[in-house]
Amino acid sequence: MNQDDSLLNEEEICHSSDRKSHHSDKVKSNLVTRLNRIEGQIRGIKGLIEKDTYCDDVITQISATQSALNSVAKILLEGHLKGCVVDRLQEGDMEVLDEVLVTIQKLMKK
Repeated sequence: MNQDDSLLNEEEICHSSDRKSHHSDKVKSNLVTRLNRIEGQIRGIKGLIEKDTYCDDVITQISATQSALNSVAKILLEGHLKGCVVDRLQEGDMEVLDEVLVTIQKLMKK
């Protein structure tokens, strides 16, 4: 993760009481910008397939898109750990650890 990826602090993130994330406008804007870029990449991949582009070139674009999605997931995971998980642990909710482990397992399958 680069410097821009680490835009989160624990006050900007999620709060466990209503199980909803609360990102600052800056973080939301960063995530939406990244997702818009990914959406464009997906459309580009679709266009490459429609144009019968060489398979290796399409796969390269798919790999870049997966990397971009992983970057979004890392930002969200960082915020979740620094905010939601810490808050829930401080409240004595140890079940959050199992939840985080399942989430990390899901991310690692990819």
